[in-house]
Amino acid sequence: MKIDKAAKLFSYDTSYSQNRELSWLRFNQRVLEEAVDQTVPLFEQLKFVSIFTSNLDEFFMIRVGSLHDVALLKGNHVDNKTGMTASDQLSAIFKAVKPLYEKKDQVYGQVSRRLRYYGIQRLKMEDLAPEEKKFIDRYFKRDVLPVLSPQIVDTHHPFPHLVNKQLHIVATLNAADHKILGIITMPPWLPRIIYLPGSSTRYIFLEDVLEHYTQTVFDMYSLECKAVISVTRNADISPDDETFDMDEDFRRHMQKILKKRSRLAPVRLEHQDALDDFLKTCLMKRLNLSEDQVFYSKSPLDMSYVYGMQDKIPHSIMRDLLYPEFTPCIPEMFLAQESIWKQSQHRDLLLFYPYEDMSEFLRMVHEASEDPSVLSIKIVLYRVAAKSKLMDYLCQAAENGKEVTVLIELRARFDEQNNINWAEYLENAGCKIIYGLEGYKVHSKICLITRQEKGQIRYLTQVGTGNYNEKTAALYTDLSMITADQTIGEDAALFFKNIAIANLEDTYEKLLVAPNGLKPHLMKMIDDEIAKGKRGEIFFKLNSLTERDMIDKLSEASCAGVKITLLIRGICCILPGIEGKTENIEVRSIVGRFLEHSRIYRFGEPDSCKMYISSADLMTRNLTRRVELACPVQDPALKAKLNHMIQIHMNDTAKARQMNPDGTYAMLPVKEEEIPFNSQKYFMEEYQSHRRERPQPEQKPISFWEKIKALFS
Repeated sequence: MKIDKAAKLFSYDTSYSQNRELSWLRFNQRVLEEAVDQTVPLFEQLKFVSIFTSNLDEFFMIRVGSLHDVALLKGNHVDNKTGMTASDQLSAIFKAVKPLYEKKDQVYGQVSRRLRYYGIQRLKMEDLAPEEKKFIDRYFKRDVLPVLSPQIVDTHHPFPHLVNKQLHIVATLNAADHKILGIITMPPWLPRIIYLPGSSTRYIFLEDVLEHYTQTVFDMYSLECKAVISVTRNADISPDDETFDMDEDFRRHMQKILKKRSRLAPVRLEHQDALDDFLKTCLMKRLNLSEDQVFYSKSPLDMSYVYGMQDKIPHSIMRDLLYPEFTPCIPEMFLAQESIWKQSQHRDLLLFYPYEDMSEFLRMVHEASEDPSVLSIKIVLYRVAAKSKLMDYLCQAAENGKEVTVLIELRARFDEQNNINWAEYLENAGCKIIYGLEGYKVHSKICLITRQEKGQIRYLTQVGTGNYNEKTAALYTDLSMITADQTIGEDAALFFKNIAIANLEDTYEKLLVAPNGLKPHLMKMIDDEIAKGKRGEIFFKLNSLTERDMIDKLSEASCAGVKITLLIRGICCILPGIEGKTENIEVRSIVGRFLEHSRIYRFGEPDSCKMYISSADLMTRNLTRRVELACPVQDPALKAKLNHMIQIHMNDTAKARQMNPDGTYAMLPVKEEEIPFNSQKYFMEEYQSHRRERPQPEQKPISFWEKIKALFS
């Protein structure tokens, strides 16, 4: 590997850290491994292949795109975990990705063959019966050919813009004494899957049909080679995506950025079917890509079709191929007949998604929207479902005269347009909208309800680890705590005030607030455990750990004898078990049916620990370039509940993997007579065991005027 002068001057100890991007690729390999786990239902295995593919697409658009930008910058920029330059990292990524394509093809082939036993078949043109070929021929000539816009590339026909991740057919065409490139763009408005007559389980892809009829489209040329391709483009506007010019209206600015996204530089070319030398050379030259950036795949380049297909296949077939239906329970600690406000005066409340229903948080907001004593509702929104009861309740609150302040982060990547739409919707309803802060994304998960009670101002604060998104609350494991602690409420009120005036310098009594207040407090609490030596304990449950100072501080704690347990779903840049550096650190990862998304910090022994839930992973961006929150868990019952969760996770031998000192993962040992323990399955069964029926709202009598209104509506 080539190391430049800047890397030679690199001063960090890299013996116990690994590259962020390579760590992420190992995580995504874990996702793909779920597609070969025989305890996972067959169609769910296909979904994991789809998730792996979409993850990899996003990785190239964001991370590879950013590294591509950094590699073009003047000056030497090196990774502080490995000393690798951006170019070094790109080379290592391209090398590591090639085997993943081979593994994906192998897994997709295995799953596809097994699905054939259930009649679910993807076919090629050569597989069709005569009548089916006639059907496809009629369909192509009637519905497809008239809307195609084929193009050749020569001196009079410039190379077209290939839209990010759109499928195209490319062909080598013979024109008299020379070869030319032909391109057919797959019309995005046509159905991707064509179901064959009389069947909802036998289908052919539109790209396969187009590829078959390529000669028909270019009938004046002789055809030498044809292939399906897809180009992946850089989705980043700049390597530092937190910085934008704020001189114009921010919403209009974000809309301009979205228009630019599809036209950014290519970072990857994928092809299904072999490319001849002419096609490969031509495409690489036109797209300015090296051979390392060209990837061959036997399996579909776009796997997004999987979820739409699920609804098409009869339930009688699908019921054995999917996870058993799971419905979150009504939380046991919430009382159905008492308002959330009253319940919170006696104890703090905790929701554990997706095992418990988000409806109780929504009830809290709904009750506040109708409570005459409530003065205001303030909330930070990062990602929101396309259909959301929460938004309706916030609008209802504004219409009822409450002051509703919504900080909606327009830079939530790939959710920008959805957030722009919601911002307009809320604004039209009378909500006060804030669009974040210059230079910092606001990633905090906090909602504050302010109430006037007997002449006094009282607060109810909700702090969570995940987004206010009804859809992902059924798919991600997250925590949502509701507390009437007045000091936390005062901190929350100060937080919203500071956000409104762009003040990041203030201090708080109980909340830990990034970018200035979270990291120093975490470092101090690690130091407190270091002072205990071998009696010290630290536990982090995170999505990612990349921050260099935090890595070094954890190594220091390990050297002091502190027992450190890291349960990290995704990227982990610290290597465990390195002698003299990290031998007291254990790293595990759980990938299963639900996405492990909650963040928990615990310092000290479980019975006497300090514990926080947080929106922040221990990444540089979260600790220094975002506005994040960590909230203490003070209620003994809630601490006990979280300690129970942690213990169940650490008992997992089915979905958990343990990181080796080289950064690879290994299954945990299980005795022959034992059944592997699945923590997510355990939680599903535990929470279903105390399920209770959802209370039905009382039916109010319909007034005369409501009846008249209904007649004319």
